[in-house]
Amino acid sequence: MTLDSIKKTSSIVLKWISVCILIGFLSGSASAFFLESLYWVSEFRDNHNWIIWLLPLGGLLIGLGYYHYGNDVVKGNNLLLEEYENPQQIIPLKMAPLVLFGTLITHLFGGSAGREGTAVQMGGAIADQFTKIFKLVNSERKTIIILGISAGFASVFGTPLAGAIFALEVVYFSKINFKSIILSFIVAFIASYTVDFWKVKHTHYNIPLVPEINLSILVWIIIISILFGFAAMLFSRSTHFWGSLFSKNIKYSPLRPFIGGIILAVIFSLFDTQKYIGLGVPIIVDAFSTPSANYDFILKILFTGFTLGAGFKGGEVTPLFYIGATLGSALSLFVPLPIALLAGMGFVAVFSGATHTPIACTIMGIELFGIQSGFYIGIACFIAYLASGSVGIYHSQIVKGTKYHLYQRFKRDSLEDF
Repeated sequence: MTLDSIKKTSSIVLKWISVCILIGFLSGSASAFFLESLYWVSEFRDNHNWIIWLLPLGGLLIGLGYYHYGNDVVKGNNLLLEEYENPQQIIPLKMAPLVLFGTLITHLFGGSAGREGTAVQMGGAIADQFTKIFKLVNSERKTIIILGISAGFASVFGTPLAGAIFALEVVYFSKINFKSIILSFIVAFIASYTVDFWKVKHTHYNIPLVPEINLSILVWIIIISILFGFAAMLFSRSTHFWGSLFSKNIKYSPLRPFIGGIILAVIFSLFDTQKYIGLGVPIIVDAFSTPSANYDFILKILFTGFTLGAGFKGGEVTPLFYIGATLGSALSLFVPLPIALLAGMGFVAVFSGATHTPIACTIMGIELFGIQSGFYIGIACFIAYLASGSVGIYHSQIVKGTKYHLYQRFKRDSLEDF
């Protein structure tokens, strides 16, 4: 190797290490600020329940903000996936503050939403600014978008391995180069450790008992994993249904969250449904030790799909955790497996089915619950992924592979039989 080639290689390595450090630190810091702010607004809402009546006003503010200033970033996570697949223009940095404050407003006034979408969009928007700074070409820009997704996901959940793999798996059926794989892991750990540096804590879960596997248990795992897949399918289709319904019937977009907010405020305030507002983390934690009501997961699907479909901001992943954990917890009354194990399996399996990312979800389950439950978690994630249908929560995600071909063949055979 010549001296010139060594210098060139060293320059490239230094450039990308610098990019990872900058994206990881900035995205991690943004997530730390977001998590602390989210904790504050959730606490304030829980101590001042009357504020739920202001949800329509909050929805109108979000709608007007995106209508006047964010029409080009309103697609959110789907914009990241579209720009990865077909790079057109750098994602505007304004995506980060718009989704940040939109999500905080949603949670402050009681909308049912998550937080992953916010962190991923902030990470993606921050990361893509380095395209201009380092004068990157489109092939390198694909790597930048992966780094933004990885940093956002890893930092908001404190799961760097899952964050790195999620960023790769969610764009799996597009072209990914080896450099992106390595850098995705580097930036995920930097972003996750940045949140730790700011002393922001993540929620911890525990599965104290994992039984020995046998044929009877394996049959039960298969059955409940299919149910987790169906729940993921129902959530995805519910979110798309409400989004389509609002967009078709209310042409002026700022009115969608305003009208949706009126409906949600009335329901949340007049009926006993307040445990379905916000993230619902306390309900998720309780599901690991106390059987959930058998309708909790259905109502969370309904309220979250309606909230996001109306135009409020946030993410889908924490509600998916809620849906999976409460469904698994409710099944503990009928399935001869420990309640914490069932809740943990549902926690990641429903997420797996809705995002088509079974590998990342398996790794996430191991990071959150320990290696002892890894076999159960892995089976649940892959079966739920196969059972959840071809429609996920991201419109712009490319879904191919074994599941895609199975569903295409099923459709073709059904048409031939007809």
